[in-house]
Amino acid sequence: MGNKRGPYNKTREVPIWERALLTMDEASDYTGIGVNRLRLIASKPHSDLILWVGSKKMFKRKKLDEYLENATSI
Repeated sequence: MGNKRGPYNKTREVPIWERALLTMDEASDYTGIGVNRLRLIASKPHSDLILWVGSKKMFKRKKLDEYLENATSI
């Protein structure tokens, strides 16, 4: 039957600035901050910047933007 692609099998690429959640690498590319520094920021207890998706830490992009706007140093 070949490779039929139904409406649910399409791959969509959402621009990084429109994503709700970012991986560590994506957050690093988005902010220009190194992955190690982002891990430090994410490791703070009760941080509302992070959402766990299974065992994967994801940054909430809007919260990350707010955090960086209010930060004087990181």
